[in-house]
Amino acid sequence: MKYGQSRGGNVISWIDGEWHDEEPAVAKATDHAMWLGSAVFDGARSIAGKVPDLEAHCARAIRSCEIMGMQSKVTTEEMVDICHEGIQQFPDDAQLYLCPLFYASGGFVVPDPESTHLVLTVEESPLPEPNGFKACLSPFRRPAADMAPTEAKAACLYPNVSRAVADANQRGFDTGVMLDPDGNVAEFSSANLFMVKDGVVHTPEINGTFLNGITRQRVIQLLNEAGVEVVERTISYEELTEADELFATGNYSKVIPCVSLDGQALPKGPVFQDTRDMYFSYTDNC
Repeated sequence: MKYGQSRGGNVISWIDGEWHDEEPAVAKATDHAMWLGSAVFDGARSIAGKVPDLEAHCARAIRSCEIMGMQSKVTTEEMVDICHEGIQQFPDDAQLYLCPLFYASGGFVVPDPESTHLVLTVEESPLPEPNGFKACLSPFRRPAADMAPTEAKAACLYPNVSRAVADANQRGFDTGVMLDPDGNVAEFSSANLFMVKDGVVHTPEINGTFLNGITRQRVIQLLNEAGVEVVERTISYEELTEADELFATGNYSKVIPCVSLDGQALPKGPVFQDTRDMYFSYTDNC
C-alpha cells in the first residue's frame, strides 16, 4: 500500500451502543461537524490481537473531543472495551485499524456538548511493507497553536495535510516534510520525523505545531532503554539533507524509512531497522 491510499478492507462500526456490519450514514448536512468542522478522531492498531498503547489512543481521542468543545459519553476504559469487542469479531491473525471518531450534531458556532456522538470503526487493514517512501520539502506549513486546535487530533487540520501530500504526489514524491511557522522542521505530512546522524537520533521538539505522536513517544522510550541517544530539538531542513538516515513513526505504518529526500537517496539504515525491530518486539509482548 502506498502513502496516501485509502485503507480498504472489511469494516464494522459501533454507533450509539450497537455494532453494524457496515458503515451506515450517521451525519446530516446541517450537523455541526459537517459544516463547521468539529470532528476529532484517533487511530490504533491491532496486529494479530496485539494492540499497542490502545489506552493511550483512547484517552487522546477523549482529550481531543474535549479540546474541541464536545463531551464524551464514554470513559477511556469503556472505549478500550468497545475496541476489544470489535477486534474479537475478526480472525485472530487479522491486522486491523481502529478509529474512534467524535462529532457534534448540534450547535451554531460553538458545538453543543450534549450532541456529541461516538462512532468507532474497526477495519481490516494490513500494515504497509517497510519499503520506504520518497519525501520533498512541502510549501505548506503546520499552524501554530494560536492559529488552529493543534493539541487535538482534529479533522479540520487534515485538509492542510491533504494538500501537502497532493502537492508531493504531483511532483513525484509520496509525502512532504512540513515546516513550522518559524521555518523549522515539524514532521512529515502525516507522521512524526526522526533523523539519524553519527549514530544519534534527532527529532523535532514538541512546540505546539504538531502532535506528540503516541508511536513517537513509544519509540523514544524504546531507543532510550536500548542506550541510543535521542535528542529532541529544533531541526532545520538543511540538516535533513545531511542526515545518515530518516524515518517516520505513526500509528498507521508504525516505523518506516524515508529512502529519498528531494531526489537524494537515503539508505534503510541500521538505526531504522533496529528501531522497527524493537517496536515490533514491544508489540509482540503487549
